[in-house]
Amino acid sequence: MSNLQIKFKIVTPEKTVFEDTVDQATLPTTDGEITILPNHRSYISSLKAGELMLRKGEEEILLSISGGFIEFHENELIILADTAERAEEIDLARAEEGRKKAEELKNQVVSMDENEYARVAAAIQKESARIRVAKKHHTKRSIKTD
Repeated sequence: MSNLQIKFKIVTPEKTVFEDTVDQATLPTTDGEITILPNHRSYISSLKAGELMLRKGEEEILLSISGGFIEFHENELIILADTAERAEEIDLARAEEGRKKAEELKNQVVSMDENEYARVAAAIQKESARIRVAKKHHTKRSIKTD
């Protein structure tokens, strides 16, 4: 196995969420899920809401993201994310409540313009991604989620 690593950094408008070297990164791009390994070709893409998985040795680091952009060049991966949270920081009950409220709003509004519908749909995707990441994290660490 190669000892090459990827210099990784994910930032949001508020803060740097995570910065370290990693062995690989699996990301939800708008073109589909991709995995970037060391020496991958240069790559730029937009991200959609979903799960970001990083591997460093045997450790798996999970994050929930709600969109943004990535750039990979010369073993350096930079993510500019709209929002990003590490799995252990996600409040599962709050995420489920947020998704429930967004779904209720979507069902209540009879006439919704395209922008409002897009905003509500994005909120549902964001909260769903947070829930998936938090549940996966809790399951791996045998934490009860009820």
